Amino acid sequence: MSETTRHHRACHLCEAICGLTIETLGTQILSIKGDPEDSFSRGHICPKAVALQDIQNDPNRLRHPMRRVGNEWQAITWEEAFALVAERLAGIRERHGSNAVAVYQGNPSVHNYGLMTHSNYFLGQLKTRNRFSATSVDQLPHHLTSLMMYGHGLLIPIPDIDHTRFMLILGGNPLASNGSIMTVPDVEKRLKSVRARGGRLVVVDPRRTETAAIADQHLFIRPGEDAALLLGLLSTMFEEGLTRPSALPIDGLEALREAVAPFSAESMSLRCGVPAEQIRQLARDFAAADGAVCYGRMGVSTQAFGTLCQWLVQAINLVTGNLDRVGGALCTEPAVDLIATTSGGHFNRWQSRVSGLPEYGGELPVSALAEEMLTEGEGQVRALVTVAGNPVLSTPNGRQLERALDGLEFMLSVDFYINETTRYADLILPPTAPLEHDHYDSTFNLLAVRNVTRFNEAVLPKPAGALHDWEIFVGLAKAYAARLNTELKPTLAPQQMIDLGLRAGPYGDGHPLGLSLERLREYPHGLDIGALKPNLAARLKTANQRIQAAPPLFREDLQRFAARPLPAADRLVLIGRRHVRSNNSWMHNYHRLVKGKPRHQLLMNPLDLDRLGLVDGQRVRVRSRVGAIEVELAASDEMMPGVVSLPHGWGHARPGVQLDVASQQPGASANDLTDERELDVLSGNAVLNGVPVSVEAA
Repeated sequence: MSETTRHHRACHLCEAICGLTIETLGTQILSIKGDPEDSFSRGHICPKAVALQDIQNDPNRLRHPMRRVGNEWQAITWEEAFALVAERLAGIRERHGSNAVAVYQGNPSVHNYGLMTHSNYFLGQLKTRNRFSATSVDQLPHHLTSLMMYGHGLLIPIPDIDHTRFMLILGGNPLASNGSIMTVPDVEKRLKSVRARGGRLVVVDPRRTETAAIADQHLFIRPGEDAALLLGLLSTMFEEGLTRPSALPIDGLEALREAVAPFSAESMSLRCGVPAEQIRQLARDFAAADGAVCYGRMGVSTQAFGTLCQWLVQAINLVTGNLDRVGGALCTEPAVDLIATTSGGHFNRWQSRVSGLPEYGGELPVSALAEEMLTEGEGQVRALVTVAGNPVLSTPNGRQLERALDGLEFMLSVDFYINETTRYADLILPPTAPLEHDHYDSTFNLLAVRNVTRFNEAVLPKPAGALHDWEIFVGLAKAYAARLNTELKPTLAPQQMIDLGLRAGPYGDGHPLGLSLERLREYPHGLDIGALKPNLAARLKTANQRIQAAPPLFREDLQRFAARPLPAADRLVLIGRRHVRSNNSWMHNYHRLVKGKPRHQLLMNPLDLDRLGLVDGQRVRVRSRVGAIEVELAASDEMMPGVVSLPHGWGHARPGVQLDVASQQPGASANDLTDERELDVLSGNAVLNGVPVSVEAA
């Protein structure tokens, strides 16, 4: 009889990386609880962590490579699968060129270090410029801003939430997301602590979100007009002498002042819908606080001026003296320092074939993926590799993408579900489940509100015949290299790579901590290395080691902003919505997360219901330029009049999907309404908020 075993590891399902205590009996999971000894999360977990056992035991999760034959799926061996991929992809490349093969990597890639360390071991051999990822769905403006201002796309200042006395949140809902590009477990207590120490929390959002409900102040704003509010704040700060000097090396402050001067609070109020006096008072309160931080997330990134918004967020922190300041915005010093060991990135070195959209870091905007498949001619995409992604539900105009996928010559998916996207694949390769492999959070330690590190051991043994994701990519790489008769460089296991990264990092061989993988294993509850502290000047990667406060690319985009007509007063627009029990498209097949009242209705202000002659609870048809959906309507005074809200990631009623729990609450896909033609022109990021729609009785 097996004995009960207690394990400690972090949850990897969202960015908060909360510490867990997991008890097992053999291969059976007995309990999953928060780890009270975890110094970062302090025992806190959200409902997603408890659902780790549902993922482990899900009968729909694939355990073997599956090949599609007609409408049926057949299990094949790993050797057969690797040989099939090598033959099909190499053949397409020989006939049509390297760019005929495209790659899409989904959000879970950064939650799994085996994908981070080894996916390019195979994908790099494809030598295609048609690489896409979820980055251009929700966060590309962050990276482009950091590249232009600080010289590295990952050098992103993080809110010092534990010490700030004024936090301004735009387009973010940390109580639902558990933080986003801000690794912050136990976020509700941390936000309430801001108020407890005499500080203020202000939330700007077209919906009175869960986070707005605990704030000192909530301001409604017209979707897609956050840049107007930010410009009004920044111009007020300059105009009223609210700026503070900084010891940081900075170029372009005068150019910044001149660029924003025309955008007064009064003129910007007409755009964003926030009264001018409120804009000015908010600027004064922010500037007067002893440590303040402006934080803009998903809602401000996924709009037509997403990059402009992220630049202005950084500029507000900079000119008020809150950049690189305790209580303001600070950069991490992670134990595995990706900023020190990777290039800063590059932008617009090439463009997409059809629409000429710019690349960032070797990736093209995902809004161009379908057109690259559907548009005939030299360079047309004829094969696709998806990795941990479901772009049919997570990228704009999912119906168009479905048509494109249906016409491919070959499609490979590394995934453990037959979902809305992978049902089009010719071959699906499933990796081990999350608790069956080890993990190190190289990405989220880089974005954490404290300098933390931990190594997560596997909780359950690797099943016989299964492969970890990194082993899948090694197998694919070897088969592909053999097919091309090319030499493949040797590689290391992910654990060895992390050991080298720890030893070379700031707390490694040259530091008293002497961190290595062996040393880190002595801290099963994780290791807190300390609070964030000012360090930006030493970490800058710009050519002259100075902050670029007013990059010409961003100043030029102000002209596009100024030329945009004012929003129509009677226009109805759609925004997204997050929930703590959901995560994009892939957590709807777990009973623990979807039980209770459905959460995928269309929210609408009662005034709009009355105006349109609709009633709470009825089925309605929502239309946009690209398509229409039917969904249940729910009256909600959380919503700003003129704005409706639908969460993304639903729409599980498509034929061929094998998700038994999700199919019982299919919902409708918000991305059957979002428009692939609507982009942040500067970066190419998708516009998912402020989508013009009409709503009528179904």
